[in-house]
Amino acid sequence: MAALSGLGFGFSLIVVIGAQNAFVLRQGIRREHVLAVVAVCALSDVVLITAGVAGLGVVIHSAPMVLVVARYAGAAFLLGYGVLAARRAAAPTALADKSGEASVALGATVLTCLALTWLNPHVYLDTVVLLGSFASTYAGPNRWFLALGAMTGSIAWFFTLGYGARLLGPLFARRTAWRVLDSGIALIMLTLGLVLLLKS
Repeated sequence: MAALSGLGFGFSLIVVIGAQNAFVLRQGIRREHVLAVVAVCALSDVVLITAGVAGLGVVIHSAPMVLVVARYAGAAFLLGYGVLAARRAAAPTALADKSGEASVALGATVLTCLALTWLNPHVYLDTVVLLGSFASTYAGPNRWFLALGAMTGSIAWFFTLGYGARLLGPLFARRTAWRVLDSGIALIMLTLGLVLLLKS
């Protein structure tokens, strides 16, 4: 039961439209470094969930400067990525045209994915503090069964999103679809960046 609770709680935190999920979706549609991207996201969640259940949430809650630094760094990164997405939306190419497009290096892709994950202050509040607090209501080994459920949900979600996105390939053979996707990604990134920057 604890594992099922963790699975449900994990899904409720992760299945939202956000910067990280938008990035995974785009990489999946492009079929570019998908395994690396979903692995980074899933492993990051495993580390964060473990930290939360182990009690790191208490430390973060008592050291608000960590969240302040993450907030400003995350805002700068999201705004920059949002501008890049807006530029792609202004001059889209169809999926079929992307064979001649320069592929983004694996290292740059992984660094982008790490930044979208670890520079997001909400990941600490949701995964570490909130999930950690929820796990503390379970006694003994049940806390870790809950953590295992949440980890399973995270891994399943990222692999489904990353590899399931390729089913949208025929739709993204049209430039208009890429314009809509990149416009949506730009809107998400810029909005989240501004929210982080203006948040008191």
